[in-house]
Amino acid sequence: MTDRVVTGGGRLEGEARVPGDKSVSHRALILGAMASGETVIEGLSSGADVASTRTCLEALGVEITGASPSLRVRGRGLGGLKAPEKPLDAGNSGTTMRLLAGVLSGHPFSSRFVGDESLTRRPMRRVAEPLGLMGATISLSEAGTPPLTVSGGALQGIEYATPMASAQVKSAVLLAGLHAKGETTVIEPTATRDHTERMLEAFGVPVRRDGLAATVAGGSPLTAIKISIPGDPSSAAFWVVAVTLASGSELVVRGVGANSTRTGYLTALARMGADIHREPARAGGGEEIEDLVVSSSD
Repeated sequence: MTDRVVTGGGRLEGEARVPGDKSVSHRALILGAMASGETVIEGLSSGADVASTRTCLEALGVEITGASPSLRVRGRGLGGLKAPEKPLDAGNSGTTMRLLAGVLSGHPFSSRFVGDESLTRRPMRRVAEPLGLMGATISLSEAGTPPLTVSGGALQGIEYATPMASAQVKSAVLLAGLHAKGETTVIEPTATRDHTERMLEAFGVPVRRDGLAATVAGGSPLTAIKISIPGDPSSAAFWVVAVTLASGSELVVRGVGANSTRTGYLTALARMGADIHREPARAGGGEEIEDLVVSSSD
């Protein structure tokens, strides 16, 4: 065992910004690709997982210009993606594979997803099952892991109760539902992050929400928009905790995502006595954004 000694570095003060939220960034690229028109994205995450989503979309015929954090996506419209010429490499990103599997379930061609060693050990039956019920053909390894092959076609809307709380499974089914006949409803056992529902609404798709259920109608078109990606709450949490613990510190963390499904850390810290002031939230691409004014809890 290696011992490590951590020594305080003094107070923290000023302003900080955190990288764009990864979950929202994936969805901005994917919905931008499905929309009609050109979607402008500001603040996109520069992480490798989001880069994998971009690479896969480009292999599906989507024109994307610029580099993180600012870029433009020329959408191909609902059902307008092209058959890839080679396997789609999702890298280490399960989000890329699961969400795009939902999208491609409604396209009349086959797509094969591969990934790195870690991704090829992750469970995919949880997303393959509902997509199969809708009419897609999903092939996996005997262990239910990638590589994953999607053979899409005519889909039928379903009502599906997810056996586990998973925003990725919910999102894959809802995105497939946009390509299906009739309505598609996903019912969760407990609430998960709702970035997909919020962004669909921002792109003009009606989403009916009733408790733990979310419903979309097949054929609902998406219209390109300008999106400002909120700062990642998970990254902001490190700053908030550091300032809380460092005596004499005060820091403003700008433009952090304020989605109520992602702010439990703020609630927990406030209950422990942390001095955190949340500036009124602003709207950005369906998401709420706020500034956090944090002072040390001396």
